[in-house]
Amino acid sequence: MKANDVILRTAVKVIVFIVLLFSVYLFLAGHNAPGGGFIGGLMTSSALVLLALTFDLKTLLKAVPFNYRWIIGAGLLIAVLTGAGSFLFGAPFLSHAFGHFELPILGDAELATATLFDLGVYLAVVGVTMTIILTIGEDQ
Repeated sequence: MKANDVILRTAVKVIVFIVLLFSVYLFLAGHNAPGGGFIGGLMTSSALVLLALTFDLKTLLKAVPFNYRWIIGAGLLIAVLTGAGSFLFGAPFLSHAFGHFELPILGDAELATATLFDLGVYLAVVGVTMTIILTIGEDQ
């Protein structure tokens, strides 16, 4: 964009922060409430697309210099290893395990393997979505 769009750029910086914060909330709430890796990944992708539309693809790739194809692979690897990890304990594929732990600052916290699987889904969704959108955007 070559126009004087200072208001848009300033507003988008705040909006992107809020959307990213909400995506983290959705990701972390996913195993006990609506949300999870899929919708959290879509929210993160929407924030990145908003940045790309407001600024341009070069600015986005400079600000967030990730190879999204590698992120897809990392997400799939985490998801598969989380599922296959249950074989180490003689449980069926994708068995869920959780426990309560006393963490130094947070106190009593529930840690679940579903969160690790959701992390893999989150990364795969962000990677696929951004790869598709950036590929379409580069063709224009």
